[in-house]
Amino acid sequence: MTSLMKKIICLLAFTLAHGLLAQQRPSPMPGLDQLNKMMSRYAPTELRVDTSSLSAGDRAALAKLIEAARYIDDIQLAQKWEGNAGLHRKLSKDQSPLGKSRLHYFWINKGPWSILDENAGFISGVPARPLGANFYPAGLSKEVLEKWMAKLSPEDRKEAQGFFTVIKRDKTEGASSTLKVVPYSQEYGAQLKAAARLLRDAARLTENASLKKFLNLRADAFFTNDYFDSDVAWMDLDSPLDVTIGPYETYDDELFGYKAAFEAYINVRDEKESKKLAFFGQHLQSIENNLPIPEQYRNPKIGASSPIIVVNEVFGAGDGNQGVQTAAYNLPNDERVIQQKGSKRVMLKNVQRAKFDQILVPISKAVLTSDAQGDLDFESFFTHILAHELTHGLGPHAIRLNGRETNPRQELKELYSAVEEAKADVTGLFALQYLMDNHLLREGLGEGDAAERKLYNTFLASSFRTLRFGVKDSHARGMALQFNFLRDKGAFILQPDGRFSIDFAKIKQAVRDLDHELLMLEATGDYAKTKKTLAELSVIRPEVQAALDKLKSLPTDIEPNFVTANSIAPSAKPRPATKQLRNKK
Repeated sequence: MTSLMKKIICLLAFTLAHGLLAQQRPSPMPGLDQLNKMMSRYAPTELRVDTSSLSAGDRAALAKLIEAARYIDDIQLAQKWEGNAGLHRKLSKDQSPLGKSRLHYFWINKGPWSILDENAGFISGVPARPLGANFYPAGLSKEVLEKWMAKLSPEDRKEAQGFFTVIKRDKTEGASSTLKVVPYSQEYGAQLKAAARLLRDAARLTENASLKKFLNLRADAFFTNDYFDSDVAWMDLDSPLDVTIGPYETYDDELFGYKAAFEAYINVRDEKESKKLAFFGQHLQSIENNLPIPEQYRNPKIGASSPIIVVNEVFGAGDGNQGVQTAAYNLPNDERVIQQKGSKRVMLKNVQRAKFDQILVPISKAVLTSDAQGDLDFESFFTHILAHELTHGLGPHAIRLNGRETNPRQELKELYSAVEEAKADVTGLFALQYLMDNHLLREGLGEGDAAERKLYNTFLASSFRTLRFGVKDSHARGMALQFNFLRDKGAFILQPDGRFSIDFAKIKQAVRDLDHELLMLEATGDYAKTKKTLAELSVIRPEVQAALDKLKSLPTDIEPNFVTANSIAPSAKPRPATKQLRNKK
């Protein structure tokens, strides 16, 4: 080998090694200025709620409920990552400006990964966000877990795949350690015991019988790990105080979509708005009967009751207060409860109003054509969110495959959340169009061309609000699927200036076609086809990215400051405060 050849080989080896080191070298963590810029994507928003109409007993109960909800934050930190609690304590001790900003952004995300940046870490020394959160042993692959579950008895497998258990290493087995199933009641026993005590205190203070029943049953569930009876009682809850507290959504479990994260919403009902919207529940069966799928996949009789209520949020915790704020929710997720009682839609009106004013209006000016901007309408925004939550309860829920009873969530696994969110969006549009076509929304959105322009243009603007969350987010993945499908059908039009508009000659049929596709994915439980659909459509295309780039200076969502809650029940545990920690803008 010649000397020149050796030098060339050495140079190539050095270049290759340097390239590999550059790839392996972790990205620098954001400094103070960059971190504050990242935080500025959440617009500080004071949430105030008038509680003057509450009885003395309910006002006293409200304070206990807020205290109970704060324990849900502690549980959620444990659920997201085993190192979260220790990192939170460490960050709390750093009183430097950078340390305070890190703590603040940690609290927004409930962990060291930035939700708006596809869960990129923003604190040095932390691993990549685990796909299975802290529901499964760190380092175990999906394939290993699937093989272990396959060897279990049907009863044990049901527990392992259930909402309310974690999978742990069984250290009692020593070197030949295996895995075991641990119920939430054991895993989070200390926090649940404290929260249960406060729920029972609130139950004693309120005069409302349905609230007493729910709070006592939910306190029992924290010990028994059986949430069925308390979910049924939650469906029957009829109280000025509306309380949601417990394990519900499965978004954090990106391995399987099995495990439920704890959340809490402490709300005061808006009785006037709830009564105005109650009529939607009267038309659910009619909408179900007209869904664009073959009749055998429709439900001849949906749940016995499907209440819809409007509330103003006093306090949120756990999965109910992380990253992008929930504007509405549809619960419970237990198919047994849905089949027996239906599901309940809760609309957080004060949160929705804040999002519309602070986020959607500025977005519309950047991405919609000038004539479309005039159609932006809060009533359309509010009502479509209502329809989204309403239609979670429609479509296939119990399906039969190869002679066995199952459901779409079990069959589509980690893909289910994105598909279900897209289905609810599109079926919501389908439902509102159906109601308008049948002259049932005269007192709400109205009907005719003007109402349709407001509905679809507001939805188009709102799609960019959701896409900004990043396609790691289930809602954004579902929205990317919708946006690209509707673009491909010619319903969304890209103008020469990079703005978008609606082709009203095509939008209705395109929505119907998309609704058919999504409903059939759930009806057939076709995992392979669903994975292919998401791979092709749940992407950000260049023209959409160009529009999103125009929005970088705008807030992505709100960061609530629960003013009323903090005045009613001041926290014994100091939490990051927007006014104290964020640099003035």
